[in-house]
Amino acid sequence: MGFIKPRLVPVDAGAFRSLPRRERLEILTRHWVEHGFGSPYGVFLFYVVKCVLYVGGAALVISLTPGLGTVGDVGSWWSEPIVYQKLIVFTILWEIVGLGCGSGPLSSRFNPPIGSILYWLRPGTIRLPPWPDKVPLTRGDRRTAVDVLLYAAVLASGGLLLSRPGDGTGIADFGHVGLVEPLAALPLIVSLAVLGLRDKTVFLAARAEQYGLSLLLFFFPYNDQFIGFELVMLALWWGAATSKLNHHFPFVVATMMSNAPLIPSGRIKRIFYRDHPDDLRPSRLSFLLAHVGTATEYAVPLYLVFFGDGGWWTWAALLYMAVFHLHILSTIPMGVPLEWNIFFIFSLFYLFGAHSDVTVRDLQSPWLLAVILPSLVLLPALGNLRPDLVSFLPAMRYYAGNWATSVWVFTGDAAQRLEAGLTTATRLASNQLAQLYDADTALLMAAKVEGWRAMHSHGRAHNGLIARLTDGQDDAMVIDGEMVAGFAIGWNFGEGHLHDDQLLRAVQARCGFAPGEVRVICLEAQPIHRQTQDYEIHDAALGLLERGHVKVRDMLTRQPWPTDGPDYPVHDVESLHPLRPLSADTES
Repeated sequence: MGFIKPRLVPVDAGAFRSLPRRERLEILTRHWVEHGFGSPYGVFLFYVVKCVLYVGGAALVISLTPGLGTVGDVGSWWSEPIVYQKLIVFTILWEIVGLGCGSGPLSSRFNPPIGSILYWLRPGTIRLPPWPDKVPLTRGDRRTAVDVLLYAAVLASGGLLLSRPGDGTGIADFGHVGLVEPLAALPLIVSLAVLGLRDKTVFLAARAEQYGLSLLLFFFPYNDQFIGFELVMLALWWGAATSKLNHHFPFVVATMMSNAPLIPSGRIKRIFYRDHPDDLRPSRLSFLLAHVGTATEYAVPLYLVFFGDGGWWTWAALLYMAVFHLHILSTIPMGVPLEWNIFFIFSLFYLFGAHSDVTVRDLQSPWLLAVILPSLVLLPALGNLRPDLVSFLPAMRYYAGNWATSVWVFTGDAAQRLEAGLTTATRLASNQLAQLYDADTALLMAAKVEGWRAMHSHGRAHNGLIARLTDGQDDAMVIDGEMVAGFAIGWNFGEGHLHDDQLLRAVQARCGFAPGEVRVICLEAQPIHRQTQDYEIHDAALGLLERGHVKVRDMLTRQPWPTDGPDYPVHDVESLHPLRPLSADTES
């Protein structure tokens, strides 16, 4: 592995292409254990530079606030109350432009490294309204001039909010810069909400469950506002911890550690698995780390929010949580929520260190709870019980291996016609790689996405459902739904509801595929009270073909490659069309 040269699976690309899918996945997943994606060093440098730009850009922009001081004097003003408000706004813009989560090579964005703004300022691209049948004026799936103007309004209102001076209110122990005038945040709140009703993708990309909700807290006085910020952070930690109360998370831990660039390849990475290369289920160490992570996100934030007093124990807890998030950063997790973790680290020292005098016991306005509790309690509760109704982001079910996912299966030249039929700013990930490397290297690099997905527990179900759909035909092209969403709508971050049958219908309206040419397997997340996951199989031309469910226990006992034959157990199957071989449907 070099600065731009990846570490590839040691196999001839031509021979690899001709292997059955099972054998390809055996090669890919065994290689993943020791090398992860095998990304070049330049990829990791890209993310380091991006994080530096996020921190430096935020400091520079915030320093322009009248009365704060220059960026060189950041040590004297970083704890001013207005700084956190400005950082929230800056981060919304950073994310919604496409510079944050879901950017760069580890999100299969190679050329260009971002989507988002390149799509959302372009009429004719696909938009995905959340409730087109219920909310007036949101029907359709084509981005219009109205959508472009709304997105531009979000960018403009965010930029104007960043440029606003403080209101001059004196706050004890701080200067007289004060806070942002609350009404100045209204254009950003309204434009983001209206745009979100037209396109859920942009709303989710802005991380509105955290930063958008925090904008509403600007309307409360300093003490209550900062209590609100603390409660939002507490809910994020507890939501993440709750999402880990499943059998999936140890698979995530092992998969993530294999891709960690600071852990040397080889024997150390193998200890996260039971018996490499024959048994690639998580080892006891992975289970232990999963439990430690869950306990950490419950216990330490609980202490900081309700018992922290700024003393020695508070600072010990702050340092522990900072190391916790630095560890997550160091593994460069998929979806690369790196700036998100930097925001958490800053919030630790800002809210619970510099502003430790503000505690939840000082809450004055019950209206604050009326504003935030529906988002912090009711939505996550509903999302855990009915994951089909709530995105994993507002449900706060973060990187724990339990998301809605999908796999798209193409036959013939359908993938090429997909590219030709959509208005986009880039190409499919495999074709982006082909622009940067030779064809063999591009093939082997793109294939690692399949290996990554197979390493997760739900990847085992994917393998069985793909075999059930293709009936052993290895000539079909299988593309992870994440890759399709990144190409088709400009953003992907683990949200399977962005590349399910809704996106398939939008694609079909533009491409007009024949029966059997494009099919999508949608696997829903596991509800917290059940040990099953629902699935659906859709055909672009025929619609829903089959629905049923799989059991989590069946995922846990299998290896990340399919067994011979379509023997994966499915239950309560409802068939609307027979799952005939893909070629038979194509010929009809």
